[in-house]
Amino acid sequence: MRESPPDPSRLRGARVRAVPFRIPEMWFQDAAIRLFLAEWRARFLGAIAIEAGRRRPFLWLPVLMGAGILLYFAADREPSLWVPLSGFGISAAMAALSRARRPVMLACVCLAAIFAGFGAAAWRTATIAGPMLDRTRVGQLTGFVESVEARDAGARLVILVTSIAGVEPERLPRRVRVNVKGGSVSPGDHIVALARLLPPPGPVRPGGYDFGRDAFFRGLGAVGTIPGKITLAPPPSQPPLELQIRAMVDRARNALTERIAGIGGGQAGAMAASLVTGKRGLITEATNIDLRAAGIYHIISISGLHMVLASATIFGLVRGLLALSQTLALRWPVKKLAALAAMLGATAYCIFSGAEVATVRSLIMTLVMLGAILVDRPALSMRNLELAAMIVLLREPDALLGPSFQMSFGAVAALIAFAERWEDRGHSEAPANLPWPLRPIWVAVVGLTVTTVLATVATAPFGAYHFQTFNPFGLLGNALALPFVSLIVMPAAVFGVLAYPFGLDWPAWALMGVASDYVLQSARWVAGFDHSAVIIPAFGTAALACFAAALLWITLWTTPLRFLAVAP
Repeated sequence: MRESPPDPSRLRGARVRAVPFRIPEMWFQDAAIRLFLAEWRARFLGAIAIEAGRRRPFLWLPVLMGAGILLYFAADREPSLWVPLSGFGISAAMAALSRARRPVMLACVCLAAIFAGFGAAAWRTATIAGPMLDRTRVGQLTGFVESVEARDAGARLVILVTSIAGVEPERLPRRVRVNVKGGSVSPGDHIVALARLLPPPGPVRPGGYDFGRDAFFRGLGAVGTIPGKITLAPPPSQPPLELQIRAMVDRARNALTERIAGIGGGQAGAMAASLVTGKRGLITEATNIDLRAAGIYHIISISGLHMVLASATIFGLVRGLLALSQTLALRWPVKKLAALAAMLGATAYCIFSGAEVATVRSLIMTLVMLGAILVDRPALSMRNLELAAMIVLLREPDALLGPSFQMSFGAVAALIAFAERWEDRGHSEAPANLPWPLRPIWVAVVGLTVTTVLATVATAPFGAYHFQTFNPFGLLGNALALPFVSLIVMPAAVFGVLAYPFGLDWPAWALMGVASDYVLQSARWVAGFDHSAVIIPAFGTAALACFAAALLWITLWTTPLRFLAVAP
């Protein structure tokens, strides 16, 4: 039975209470969450569109190549070379055919980069593979001396092996490195000596430094000592042309090392010589400890810093001399000519300093940046760094596993990323309210402080992982040493090398020795602080990978996407 509506007459005079209509609170929460997610989705897609418009995603190509290299070295057996090469070819072809479908093309490009890194590592291993000594052996060693590095007690020789007693020719290492206590030999000599040789040792702990792997990729099949007399012997055949060239360059390096060390005197002369010729054998272990504790050991290892300073000195010198002529300055591209001269000078510096792995890597980075000037592009940019990283990884995939590559590219990426943000915000010049004499000082102090802090933060985790040490006073050590290295030591080295053929190089080496002595005194002072070198327990590769991912994320992106780097 239907219920009849209430009689209005009965409601007259009654008190009516208004009850507001309420939407359930969960409805508000759901709508707010949806609105929040929609807003952040729009921001995320907008940031991706901005990054794509700036072509920043392509900066991740060397990162993907590095991932392929890591996959190769993670394999428990030697992979087939044809699989990654075929995968690269197929992925590249599919990327070219799917240009109209952007997501498919990007996926194919990513796969091609991974296969390229994997294939480059497999190719280098296959082409450089050579016999390694199977066990410790004591016997007669004969071979050509390829290089000689004088040390505090004796010398270190790299020998191109002719024969080793008891070792079959097909199992003969191509090169060995031995320490000697006496004897006078020169690069290019054919020697006979009793030697104790052993296979290159592996890591002392899982994940530690693998000297055996580095020796393999350097072409060293054994290491050891020659405790007795070294005898010169007639060579069985004409030495290879490559050996003759290497020996000639090494003899010149040794002669210049002896001259610089003699003029500079003591450890200052040894340090000055190492910055020119790359010969660090005269630097004592006590000096090395002080430099490490002060956080400036990188100064005596010829790397990007020295290559940039040397090429910048040549660039400025040539450009300044050409600008003295009004005709040349108005009619010729003086800046490009100076860049070309700097490229030639940097190449000569690399060859004369021994063309070590880190030096060649620094040369590639420098040539790419100077080459950008020749084509009217900015010299310092992430794209140039990307190109340099790709060239290095294709040429030396094994370098990715070492601290030199990780620390150098990490520091440069952090510096370039900061420079991009700094210029975008209009802070590239000193404050206008500063008087003129203080402006260059302000720029120098701020630049040195910022670059040192950034480089220290970017490289500290890599140093802690590989060396299990941290230098809390590295900022102070670099602040005291780098101005002298940048403004006195390296320019003096360039002028000394230019004056050396004319016999007018003595003042340059003397000035270089004085500045180097100040650097060493600063290192000793900083190293004397309590806790100047802090031992850090070894940590896993996963932690280093998280830091590397965060560093890449915050440096390669330009939009607020980069703040997601805190996720790892």
